[in-house]
Amino acid sequence: MARVTVEDCIQKVPNRFELVLLAAQRARGLSRGEEMTLDRDNDKNPVVALREIAEETVLLDNLRDGLVRSLARAPEPEPVDEEVMDLIPTDQNIFGLQDVSNEEEQAHLADGLSQDEIEALAHEGRARR
Repeated sequence: MARVTVEDCIQKVPNRFELVLLAAQRARGLSRGEEMTLDRDNDKNPVVALREIAEETVLLDNLRDGLVRSLARAPEPEPVDEEVMDLIPTDQNIFGLQDVSNEEEQAHLADGLSQDEIEALAHEGRARR
């Protein structure tokens, strides 16, 4: 087969959109260094991928699985600008209330105070500021 046409591949993968996705997945694999199942014949990776699909030298199920895995990755979180970090309070929670340290809370619990009493003491401490 000298040149691959879409008609050669459509017999193997009837959906043109799926064909494009599978061929692109295979071409990316070839770019990463995966072994070719056909001679290159001076063709670029997308053409080699289409030729492999047309001649059924690659397993379509493996390409589908790799495609699903590549699309299922969670996007990387965007880095937070320093200006945004400056706006986030470091010593207060999102409600503007100061957190009670574990040592303080444990000391008050050791004194026999309830959680409500501990929170009242924390509120009283904030009111004095």
